[in-house]
Amino acid sequence: MYKVLITGGAGFLGKRLARQLLARGELTGPGGKPQKIDRLVLLDVVAPTDLDDPRLEIITGDIADPALLRRVVDAEVGSIFHLAAVVSGAAEADFDLGMRINLDATRSLLERCRELGHTPRFVFTSSVAVFGGKLPEVLPDDIATMPMSSYGAQKAAGELMVSDYSRKGFLDGRTLRMPTISVRPGKPNAAASSFASGIVREPLNGEPAVAPVAPGTRMWLMSPRHAIANLIHGHELDAQTLGLPRTVSLPGLTVTVQGMVDALREVAGDAVADRVQWKPDERIRSIVESWPGAFAATRAKALGFTADGSYADVIRAYIEDDMG
Repeated sequence: MYKVLITGGAGFLGKRLARQLLARGELTGPGGKPQKIDRLVLLDVVAPTDLDDPRLEIITGDIADPALLRRVVDAEVGSIFHLAAVVSGAAEADFDLGMRINLDATRSLLERCRELGHTPRFVFTSSVAVFGGKLPEVLPDDIATMPMSSYGAQKAAGELMVSDYSRKGFLDGRTLRMPTISVRPGKPNAAASSFASGIVREPLNGEPAVAPVAPGTRMWLMSPRHAIANLIHGHELDAQTLGLPRTVSLPGLTVTVQGMVDALREVAGDAVADRVQWKPDERIRSIVESWPGAFAATRAKALGFTADGSYADVIRAYIEDDMG
């Protein structure tokens, strides 16, 4: 039996990834050959309510509990997508929680793979928050990490662990540094970047929204469509093709927050765009403005990862996918 595990499987990206994998039906296994997905295991603190497939196994619990991981991860789990995390704003507000989920649980999961010795393919999602300080306009692939938030530090530590566990042959890891995902459906969360979806989602639903940063603030964005496609593409890359380092900064779309509102105006009209209010929030501004706004992503592009063409297209995709 071939199992695939998605941590954070009840989350927005986790559920989308699950649907895509179920439709796809197979993944490349540790041996490099296609494997039929017999069981898709979703692990999260809550159970998803809108997924139904006989191949699904839903497990709820604390990912930082090693006993739970020993129960969930067995030698039949050949692919792992590790999406579970405490988001940026929450990790900054509660240091202990961020360390426990973003760092300790990641190491426990890696240790479980090492203990089993079956070398699964392991996809870890990292973030542009690993960068900070004085940055060039466009970041090259080889720029050093310098996180300016606890979340960024926790993700940077995860990147190093995935690379070292891969170097030692304990697993076949690949870390994908994800741009901010926009537009996310649902309700706002504690992420500092939550407004990057809210300033589109809420106005389209007839509600006001707040932009807490300056209009000229640059964002590095990716639509949910491209996020899911790139997660699967990253998994499918052969280790020899991927090479070193095992961390890849994905291509994205650079747009200012004002440009996002302008795109909303282009797609949905003045009445919708005028629902966005500009109200600076120093806490959010200090986090978001430490993030880079553009990457060269030369290596990622050469490896076949993709990006969106325009933010107006991102909004149209959200309307089609999530608003019916």
